[in-house]
Amino acid sequence: MSKKSISSSRGFFAVILIPGILVISPVKANLNRPWYRYEDSTENHARRQEACQKSQNVRILFYNVENLYDPFDDTTKLDNEFTPDGGKHWNYDRFFTKLQHLAKVFIAAGGWEPPAIIGMCEVENRFVLRKLVSETPLKKYGYRILHYDSPDARGVDVAMIYRPDIFSCAEAKQVPVRFPFDSAAATRDILMVKGSLPGGDTLFLFINHWPSRRGGYEATKGKRNFTGRLLRSKTDSLFRKDTRCRIIIMGDLNDEPDKESIRVHLGARCDTAGLKSCELVNLMCTGRKNFPGTIKYQGQWSVFDQFIVSGSLLDPEARYHTSPGDARIFAEPFLLEADDRYSGSRIRRTYTGPAYKGGFSDHLPVILDLTVMQVK
Repeated sequence: MSKKSISSSRGFFAVILIPGILVISPVKANLNRPWYRYEDSTENHARRQEACQKSQNVRILFYNVENLYDPFDDTTKLDNEFTPDGGKHWNYDRFFTKLQHLAKVFIAAGGWEPPAIIGMCEVENRFVLRKLVSETPLKKYGYRILHYDSPDARGVDVAMIYRPDIFSCAEAKQVPVRFPFDSAAATRDILMVKGSLPGGDTLFLFINHWPSRRGGYEATKGKRNFTGRLLRSKTDSLFRKDTRCRIIIMGDLNDEPDKESIRVHLGARCDTAGLKSCELVNLMCTGRKNFPGTIKYQGQWSVFDQFIVSGSLLDPEARYHTSPGDARIFAEPFLLEADDRYSGSRIRRTYTGPAYKGGFSDHLPVILDLTVMQVK
């Protein structure tokens, strides 16, 4: 039986193998309806109105969580490695440890409490997200889930969880990434979310995981360039309707901020001089200053995980605003260890090759703080 069929019956499957677990089947994407609409509760609306009575920071986090798989085999995906009998010997204990580690990162990154919005990539399915928000210390914050299955061969997707007492989600949809020059290639879709923070102004978010560099930079850059142009077409469409549209792009882009996929094809600039409200600026050009990178490969750090925003969000008089200094890499000591092969430190991973290390991820999270101005 494939995992897709298990998804619709896994409640029965899980109860037999893991007593006490309630599994809720994934919500399938309806590609004939462009938006999935969310209803807000009166209680959550009241909480947000109370929150906006004073100026406050709203924290957003993005994290490539590296292979957040459940331990069940899906015969339609290349996930055999992450099963009890696979090369990683991935089992429920290791899966549960991974969930607890992620909750630790999110709570630590939030300071007093976890971020209002968390974007993720390398998430297998809705099942793992349900476990994350309901069976870890995140449970008391009532996170809601936004996720769609994408055609990636490894079965990993992008996703977003959010606190409904702070963020109101109005609509969400997939942005399919299909390459006209390589129709056989499958990659992750982009998740597009429309919502609002305290005060009610509309905010658009795009959660990304661009095609990898596997096979080399030159051989793969065309796919990232295409993805950059596709995303730009979506932001341009929003700007044509409202030149002061508030946009936040987050994700693992598998390129540095100065590479052509981001700088040219997406059109995200690094400098803010003369920046227009309808232009995109990459905050990680300066946001990297607190740490050398979000990923380390063969001794070299790179900033692949980024926040890019519309110029309208850099207006200090706007109800929502931020600054280049409000984006940074979350590089707490518990996420790092000594690098015995190269110099300095490296990221504490879940695996090093086939060896289980019980760490966190091969990436570091990135954080963005928004200031929400007082409503008088």
